[in-house]
Amino acid sequence: MSTFTRTTAVTAPLVTVTLNGTALDLPEGANLAAALLAAGAVPQALFCRIGICQLCALSIDGQGGRRACRTFVRAGLALETRP
Repeated sequence: MSTFTRTTAVTAPLVTVTLNGTALDLPEGANLAAALLAAGAVPQALFCRIGICQLCALSIDGQGGRRACRTFVRAGLALETRP
């Protein structure tokens, strides 16, 4: 469970992505880093939120070093935090 709370209602439909093999339902079109943080799926906070620090880097659909803060949620994303 995340310590962050939403201040507005999420009206986007939920889509399923996988994070380290675990299915998660996230709002379609949302910023991936923010959606993962709000879902309590990642332990670190967002630092720069504009892609400079690379603290949100993970593997997205098999491509390593992708920035979650520069990616939008879409159905079927395969995410890996492990190298």
